Amino acid sequence: MEIPIRVVQIADDIKAMRIRGAGKIARAAAEALKIAAIEYRGPLDESSFKKYMAYVANLITSTRPTAVSLHNAVLYIMSKVRAVSGGVDDMRNAAINAADKLIQESIEAISRISEFGAKRIKNGAVVLTHCHSTAAVSTIINANRMGKIVKVYSTETRPFFQGRITARQLLESSVPVIQIPDSAVRYVMNEVDHVVVGADTVTSNGAVINKIGTSQVALAAHEARVRVFVTAETYKFSPMTAIGELVPIEMRGAEEVVPLDWIKSHPGLEILNPSFDVTPPEYIDAIVTEIGVIPPQAAINVLVERLGWALEEFLQSEHRPVFGEV
Repeated sequence: MEIPIRVVQIADDIKAMRIRGAGKIARAAAEALKIAAIEYRGPLDESSFKKYMAYVANLITSTRPTAVSLHNAVLYIMSKVRAVSGGVDDMRNAAINAADKLIQESIEAISRISEFGAKRIKNGAVVLTHCHSTAAVSTIINANRMGKIVKVYSTETRPFFQGRITARQLLESSVPVIQIPDSAVRYVMNEVDHVVVGADTVTSNGAVINKIGTSQVALAAHEARVRVFVTAETYKFSPMTAIGELVPIEMRGAEEVVPLDWIKSHPGLEILNPSFDVTPPEYIDAIVTEIGVIPPQAAINVLVERLGWALEEFLQSEHRPVFGEV
């Protein structure tokens, strides 16, 4: 089945982490489906178009299994396509309109989260953040504009060093920032007033799946009685976890951790490179969303109220591929 080159490029960029961050991944996925719908050149019958869009959807979702924002974005657009029964042009327009709406709402969500989150930061605060999250960075920048930030500790975040992106963006917005290795978190934690991080997935019980190392940051904060705030758009909440589905933890290649020639010179050595870990709700003080600040225990309410449609779509699939047979 022929797929537009630009769609394949987006999928490859997501998989290779050239497109990073849950929000950016969701918007890229929406853009890919929009392009696919616009450039469809197959038979002009509903069945062929749906099969084509399902094939593209499965390609996109296969790139990052842990990023629920990607899956929710694709599921939302595909649900709009399947709801149409007026011909290919109507289904095409449904996909385009749904993608545009999701992208716009995603951008607006960051602004609201930064407003809610900045209000939670106390005056004269020292903040620590891990990895790179647009929502977390925006919250810190907003708090700095309000005169609340003394300094920010930003972890390097190995092995991809996304923390360097965070440090650069904070510096560009005149936020005083100190870059530290991941292993220095406990060393500086007694200075810290707030930990502000993002999320790739929020489960129904309030646990947060985020970049590897987040759970260690939260554990050190818990030990030091430092408040932990998670910034997350509601489309990062996972409806499937409400019925016991597990969130897969993505394992990435050994070459991201050590050079390939070093691996070859040490035969028999195994490298473990999990991309995410799970922070239990007991170590999280609040989750900041575009609809307000909630305790982790209220995650199930957000799922029911905001993403109930996604859970219904999943249940109707009878655990087959969510987007249909391809």
